[in-house]
Amino acid sequence: MSEFPLVPVLLARGSRGAVVAPHHLATAAGLGVLRAGGSAVDAAIATNAVLAVVAPEACGLGGDAFWLIWDAAAGRQLALNGSGRAAAALDAASLRARGLERLPKRGPLTITVPGAVRSWSDAHRRFGRVSRQAILAPAIELAAGGFPAWDGFIESVEVTDSIVAAALGGESGWAAVYRPHGRPWRPGERVRLPALAATLERLALAGFDDLYEGELAERQARGLAAAGSPITLADLRDHTSTWGNPIGTDYRGVRVTTHPPNSQGLVALEILAMLERFEPPPPGLFAGGRGADAPWIHLGIEASKLAMADRDAFITDPEFRPIPVDRLLDPAYIADLVRRIDPARAAPAPASRQPRGGGTIYLAAVDEDGVAVSLIESNYMGFGSGVVDPATGIAYQNRGSYFSLEPDHPNVLEPRKRTLHTLMPGMLLRDGRPWVVAGSMGGDAQPQIYAQLVSALVDGRVDVATGVAAPRWFVEPEDHFMPPLAVRAEPRFRPGVLEALEAMGHPVTRTAPFTGELGHCHAIELVDGGPAEGGTLAAATDPRSAGLPATF
Repeated sequence: MSEFPLVPVLLARGSRGAVVAPHHLATAAGLGVLRAGGSAVDAAIATNAVLAVVAPEACGLGGDAFWLIWDAAAGRQLALNGSGRAAAALDAASLRARGLERLPKRGPLTITVPGAVRSWSDAHRRFGRVSRQAILAPAIELAAGGFPAWDGFIESVEVTDSIVAAALGGESGWAAVYRPHGRPWRPGERVRLPALAATLERLALAGFDDLYEGELAERQARGLAAAGSPITLADLRDHTSTWGNPIGTDYRGVRVTTHPPNSQGLVALEILAMLERFEPPPPGLFAGGRGADAPWIHLGIEASKLAMADRDAFITDPEFRPIPVDRLLDPAYIADLVRRIDPARAAPAPASRQPRGGGTIYLAAVDEDGVAVSLIESNYMGFGSGVVDPATGIAYQNRGSYFSLEPDHPNVLEPRKRTLHTLMPGMLLRDGRPWVVAGSMGGDAQPQIYAQLVSALVDGRVDVATGVAAPRWFVEPEDHFMPPLAVRAEPRFRPGVLEALEAMGHPVTRTAPFTGELGHCHAIELVDGGPAEGGTLAAATDPRSAGLPATF
């Protein structure tokens, strides 16, 4: 038996609505909106807005979002792309002419148009039931009145302080907003963000689109120009979200869906399509939250390497380059990939042509009418670009650092192009209806975590809380543009599992148990079809996060 005890699972059951997220203040806000008659979309925006206040290292008004929405009235699933675009005045050739071989990780050149708030507007216009004032009130209260500094926030501020100072200088707007006392925050100390509160109040009164077309757009344009960003007022005004259809694959009778490119969701579908060709471990192996055995983990790692190679070769903005989604999920192609997997030995992986992924937040909400939301939002690396406008309190993402400056690269930087995104929401369907709404933060790990959760639920037949809390692994590059060979794994697997992986040739790094380094995964199960069909809801948040599931 492992020396690490089983963690108490964070599971809540309700009959009318549910919200999950990586911070308990955010789920409380979302649940309050549901109780007040709001839709799952309203609750999701409220939850996201609070996370922008209390978890600014991971998400915010300056970030991007991807949605999956189950439209219960129409009986169909929608995908909403809330990712931003590069500045119209920026391209790879001009940066190469300035002597750059690759984009920096931080700073004004890495900022793309923040797309999340525009997606809030589009989703609310289509599915909203309560006012913007009601939705944003909890976030405004927490930003203006303050929230208690919590361990994850304190640690992120301290880690980021030296990084931002090196990239932008010690007198940056970031330090003025997030480290105003010139010292670490004390646990429980009240953190106030008055400029962000004023921006949220403006969004509540003038509308979400004000961030792109109104007073806030003009203030942003001035602040971005002062910081050295090429994003202009025209870039903000011209930005739009995109409605589309999810992509999916069948896994042992369950329909697994995610967002289409420019999201990397295709990676998870390829992994699962490969794993379906192998005999899974017996369900009893997953019982008790101990995770899978070494042979099954090995197959998952090898499938992940192959799928990530396809990501690097193909995924970018589909408006700039066609992406062969159907071919990459074709059974004949999957069979060819499976033939490359040695069930007993780790294979080398090609060097990646993409940077490593970063962090984010994932949340989900389901309402009593059956509308279900799977939403993922991010500033990319911790606190994003490091650029914070003290006048608006907006911290901007560094998603543009994911672009390549190589002219033949599929994800080469081009004007008004969306970059390849690690963000990928998920939703599982049975008999054509939502069964589990799920997703995870974690950059490159996201599709691997999603595949592990799907296997635990389908192959292991565990409940959502056990699946979310189970020990986790993922494979990634050690640094930008290196092969994805480094396996990170929690030490909570059964004795001998990690040693067996090492014997197969995997370089395994043992992380701390329940570490956020392996992502925060959350899930809501619609039991017996959920409230709209006379069933109930089971909600689980990841014990690696500061979240608590909220239901009623």
